Amino acid sequence: MALPGYMRWLPDAALKKLGRIEFLAHGTVDGFIAGRHKSARKGASAEFAEHRAYVAGDDLRNLDWKLVARRQRLYVKQYVDETNLRATVVLDASGSMAYRGRSAVDRLSKLEYGQYIAASLAYLLVNQQDAVGFVSYDTEIRDLVPAKAEPSQVRCILERLDALKPGGETDMAGVLHEVAERIPRRSVVFLVSDFFSDGQSLLKALHHLRFRHHEVIAIQVCDHDELTFPFERISRFEDLETRQSFDVDARALRDDYLARLNAHFAELARGCGEMRITHERADTSRPFHETLSDILVRYRRTAGGGR
Repeated sequence: MALPGYMRWLPDAALKKLGRIEFLAHGTVDGFIAGRHKSARKGASAEFAEHRAYVAGDDLRNLDWKLVARRQRLYVKQYVDETNLRATVVLDASGSMAYRGRSAVDRLSKLEYGQYIAASLAYLLVNQQDAVGFVSYDTEIRDLVPAKAEPSQVRCILERLDALKPGGETDMAGVLHEVAERIPRRSVVFLVSDFFSDGQSLLKALHHLRFRHHEVIAIQVCDHDELTFPFERISRFEDLETRQSFDVDARALRDDYLARLNAHFAELARGCGEMRITHERADTSRPFHETLSDILVRYRRTAGGGR
């Protein structure tokens, strides 16, 4: 039987590479798994949050026997203070993310690269019994999937990813301000974007996320051509957000372009460092599962220091 089309976002190579990795939050988050994530709350709560599949070691007193009888599988009730880490993957789906390098026909677009990363993170987190949600946006939020730890959550997010198409212009700062307020309780927020937005406005939005006590991991996806600007002749460039096109002498523009790009990167890296936000860059010329694996391994090595 053929697999559903949305399963293409979880290729076998990624599952094998990421299956050996466990994500650990740096800072204090709402919810916990004993010995894994630090919890912002103490004591027990009677407020029901959600169900999740039973795993060895769970307290049998938390089994929901009515649900067990209906589904013939073991499920436990989770309460507000007993939910695991809650994370949200926020994916930029604006026009600039549609860029695909001209030097390699088989290279993924930045959006496709981000879709694979988002799918892998959703699978990884749910697989370790953590709750994950999903947001996509351009000038406004297009998808908003609240975080859940249920196995069906992966399929839900994959279906949204499979239907996602690049939009037009972006309002990254405005969307992140909204995300900061709409994600309930402190959590981990993965930002997957090219971060091609006004630096100061963007940093203010990132500060809002940190002010709301969210732990932020910024994954900046760039095409290799954007990083190296290999163009040599007079070329026509098109703004993928406004659809305006113009002819330029690429060789004459190269030094100024790279200087501005590196200044933007430096501003973003400096701001993230000051706010204790993890900032990583992803080059689409490299397999996404290798990039994501390296990011998570580096992140875990620093987890002991806290945030």
